[in-house]
Amino acid sequence: MRKIALFLCLLPTLAYGADDDCATRTTVPAGRLNLPQVVDLGLCRNPTTTASYYALQSARFAKNAGYANYLPNVSASASASLPYRNKEWGDWSYGASLSASYLLFDFGKRLADVNQLTASWRAAGFDYDENVQNYIYGIIGAYYNLLNADADVKSADSLRTVAQTARDTAAKKFKAGSVAKADVLKADTTLASRNLDLERAKNNREIAKGALLAKLSFPATQNIEIADMPSEFGRASEIQSVEELIEMAQKSRPDLLKAAANKDAAWHRRNASFLKNLPSISASGSVAWNDTPSESFNSGSDKISGSIGIRASMPIFAGFANMYGVRQAQANYDAALEQERATADNATLDIFTAYQNYKTAQTVLTQTETLLKSATESERVTAGMYKVGRATMLDWQTAQSELVDAQKQNNAAKYDLFTKRAAVALAIGEIKVGLEGENEESTERAAQE
Repeated sequence: MRKIALFLCLLPTLAYGADDDCATRTTVPAGRLNLPQVVDLGLCRNPTTTASYYALQSARFAKNAGYANYLPNVSASASASLPYRNKEWGDWSYGASLSASYLLFDFGKRLADVNQLTASWRAAGFDYDENVQNYIYGIIGAYYNLLNADADVKSADSLRTVAQTARDTAAKKFKAGSVAKADVLKADTTLASRNLDLERAKNNREIAKGALLAKLSFPATQNIEIADMPSEFGRASEIQSVEELIEMAQKSRPDLLKAAANKDAAWHRRNASFLKNLPSISASGSVAWNDTPSESFNSGSDKISGSIGIRASMPIFAGFANMYGVRQAQANYDAALEQERATADNATLDIFTAYQNYKTAQTVLTQTETLLKSATESERVTAGMYKVGRATMLDWQTAQSELVDAQKQNNAAKYDLFTKRAAVALAIGEIKVGLEGENEESTERAAQE
């Protein structure tokens, strides 16, 4: 499989072409859109991935807040009071103070807190990547379903034309007295069946179009034109070995990276819980100003006062909360280790399954192409034989039915191969594999059409 760099934007919206209003527009862009354009348009408008982006931003802000413990803590206060004593009001007194404290040493607890928040932020980033990739995979599936449905409509229309030709031929031969009325009736039945198949295919195409529009956050009643995929797309030369795919997944698959980041966060959280039981040393200082009338109670205090000092503190007993907190953090870390191992096992299975499905889809496509070629030739030959009286209408109807099945199977196999290829890309964590490389080719194809 061609190695294309993963394209995941860390913005909640992506610009569609030269437009900046993709998130707010109410109509589908005009013209034929290729797959990369549809994906970018969907990412620009999708509320789920946008919400995931804001969750990532929240984790980033929490991580930044963790650095606050490396800076001084400064607070200011001001007061004004009016005393009342012996049924008399006194004079106003005023005061203000400024205090600062700075953590000098805590055996690395604040570093563990920052590392834990950083690992959580990285996990949120990989979660965002995973949501984006899953959404892209859904877009790709809807895109191929619409292409498949459109191909079925074209096939059904061509087969209806074949059935109409058969009906006209039978009618002419009946008028000439060379065939019985039964041939015309059989041809009428086949034509009616093909008309019904065409209407069903059109209905399925409308449903597929509505599903794609819904994923793009547009009303299903609108219209969208999409470009077909190149015929050489998804061939056997693209696929690599399972071992190579697993190696790629270890570097790019979001859930694997997220599990590793969650494990790191749990490890730092466990360390922070233990370090919380150790002493911490802080420096502090304060300055205060007072303006208390001399006749007031407790008067005579200095106008300006202050202090500096060093403070050491250590928790002695908190009802066993700290001890159980450390044990809980250790249990969470052990659970994160097992979760990472389970995620790796699931990823390996996903890759193997996607790999086997893709190889099978390649084989099925080749077989359906052979089947379609054979069925097409069989229908052509049988039609010619019927016209010269060497085949019956039943033979021609059988050949037409085989052609119908062959075309449907070939359409399904073609776009199923595309979907299976996207599943391999999703399994290794690079759902946009090939999209950038196909962009220029698909754009040129759309322009030609």
